[in-house]
Amino acid sequence: MPNDERLNDWLKERKARFNERRADELFERICQQDRAALSAGITLVESSRPEDRFEANKLLQLCLSQNKRAWRIGITGVPGVGKSTFIESFGNYILQHKQSLAVLAIDPSSNVSGGSILGDKTRMETLSNNERVFIRPTAAGTTLGGVARHTREAIILCEAAGFEVIFIETVGVGQSETIVHSMVDFFLLLMLAGAGDELQGMKRGIMEMADGMIITKADGENIQKSNWARREYANALHLFPPKENDWITHVHTASSLKGEGFEDIWKNIDSFFNRMNHSGWITENRKRQELAILEEMMRSLLQSVFFSNDRWMEKYHAVEEQVKLGNILAYQAAEELFREFRAGGC
Repeated sequence: MPNDERLNDWLKERKARFNERRADELFERICQQDRAALSAGITLVESSRPEDRFEANKLLQLCLSQNKRAWRIGITGVPGVGKSTFIESFGNYILQHKQSLAVLAIDPSSNVSGGSILGDKTRMETLSNNERVFIRPTAAGTTLGGVARHTREAIILCEAAGFEVIFIETVGVGQSETIVHSMVDFFLLLMLAGAGDELQGMKRGIMEMADGMIITKADGENIQKSNWARREYANALHLFPPKENDWITHVHTASSLKGEGFEDIWKNIDSFFNRMNHSGWITENRKRQELAILEEMMRSLLQSVFFSNDRWMEKYHAVEEQVKLGNILAYQAAEELFREFRAGGC
């Protein structure tokens, strides 16, 4: 191939890659439900490069101007509860009632290993091959603040693309569940029957957040155990304080393998959104969620100012040594260092 042709091909490829990160072009294609553009847009908003952040913020503003709203549903449960199988089966059921579905998986380990989403995609074979479905991991990075930022931005892009229902799947029961709860409308908790100590205290916080609970794998010899667990959880929920929106959390059983129990679950979720949209609670709750994210991002940015500054890190390590030697208490050291930081300017 002549040198001129190779140069032209290289320039075309470079221009194509540049256009993939241009907010205007991405926005236009995202609004047409172009899956490749949506993936490129999410990659753009996840980038920490300064030049990408400018285009990412522009893209997010364009998407927000669409003012489209999806049903945001968080799904969590301990490893082995069958989240992927449930999402595959229930997702297909939802598509009988809604036009489109997006699945965003929180992946704290994706910055190192790619996490579990690769396995999820192979297990969600039917959904991943459906033109009305979009499946994507959202990287948490190294902090829980990353969960909030990247996932929230991915939700905005998916809504602009016109997806009617968005699942936000977490990897297991932990602190990330609190973060996800703060960005969804409906929080769905999957539980196993016969896993031991059904009502142990470590689950109480997650149960209090749940808007719906499902006992999974309710089939075969497990049906009786699942019905017993459903009654136990339902009785326990009566002991919790009422929710701010007066919603009563229901407990259901479901078999993802047989596709059973989905009708009642769907009716419950549909009733929730009808009631909460009518009362205006979802709109007000999303406003509160935005303010919480504002506070979280300010904390994260202020923290990064300190820990990315070589001068202050040198002072920090010096104080750290004094704490190790027992010459000063940790809280006293923190207060003194903070006063010096505030007075000295960053």
